[in-house]
Amino acid sequence: MSGDKFVINFTRGVPADESFPIKEITAATQSALEKYGTTILQYGKAYGFQPLREWFAARQEIAVDNVLTANSTLQVIDFLCHQLLQPGDVAFTELPTYDRTVTLLRRHKATIVGIPLEDDGPNIEVLESELKKHVPKFFYIIPDFQNPTGLTYSLAKREKLAELAEKYGFWIIEDAPYRPLRFRGKEQTSIFKLNPTRTLHLFSFAKIIGPGLRVCAIHGDAQLLAKMAKFAEDTYICPVMFSMGAAYEFCQAGHFPAQVDKLKALYAPRLQACLDAITQLLPNVDVTRPQGGFFLGLTLPEGVTTAAVMEKAKAYNLNLAPGQAFFPNGGGERFLRLPYCALSPEQIHEGISRLAATLKDVQAK
Repeated sequence: MSGDKFVINFTRGVPADESFPIKEITAATQSALEKYGTTILQYGKAYGFQPLREWFAARQEIAVDNVLTANSTLQVIDFLCHQLLQPGDVAFTELPTYDRTVTLLRRHKATIVGIPLEDDGPNIEVLESELKKHVPKFFYIIPDFQNPTGLTYSLAKREKLAELAEKYGFWIIEDAPYRPLRFRGKEQTSIFKLNPTRTLHLFSFAKIIGPGLRVCAIHGDAQLLAKMAKFAEDTYICPVMFSMGAAYEFCQAGHFPAQVDKLKALYAPRLQACLDAITQLLPNVDVTRPQGGFFLGLTLPEGVTTAAVMEKAKAYNLNLAPGQAFFPNGGGERFLRLPYCALSPEQIHEGISRLAATLKDVQAK
């Protein structure tokens, strides 16, 4: 790797092309068609493909009535907004948080309150202070390898959130697309396990099998899921049964654990390459140090804005994402999210090198 002729994208959190289990999905699709062809090519129930719902239920040790499958977690979040929010209602998010959820909340005219993140999860003092002012309809969180920071909540913070949700009566939307992708450290208990009556747990195959399937599940309160299923039926009749059949056969054949192991082996060296390059080339920036997932977060030095770095980086064929998009209440002027999974270790080192050169140029002005 040398020179700036090729473009490096530190923008979207997309899986690596080489991560896709094409051979296994091909076999799973054929098997699904042979076993369930007239079901998965036909209209179905709004809850989704029943065998896949049963697989999810068994995995979480819950009743199948507590599982709804859908086309993507973003669509599920949209459905939840339709069920839980009226214009002006308060919703809490992390600060920073997933930018597309912010877009959905704004579309539903919610009042968004951001709760700052610390190294081990939300700032509980700020959270409790905000709860005394207004109880949200829900608190949207990504507690495992958070997007955009890569942080993971401690057990103590998880237990406190479960306790506060029960005390004040708000929902926790626990978005967990990266949860299986732990490269080191100890797995933390999901908040859903700590408080299943107040938690709505989301899981997607997008980062495990591939986003093109558009298959996800929500685990939670059966009555709320029934209302969501009716809304889903009125929206699209049923989700993509064909994809759900293929995903089910993939899992039923036992490929899920092996696929997770493959992803860990592929992505862990990329995270380490990113951290090593930052330590070597960007010693004066604050950086999160994730234990897994797709992202890490950088805070640029005082006086340096992400906007200025983004503009200057174009000269180095380096594309970056705007940091302010992850901050619903303002802020993020010095924040950068770095997705590393779709880049090789060599590309990552080159990208960080270009970022260091860009930062040097901006600071020299």
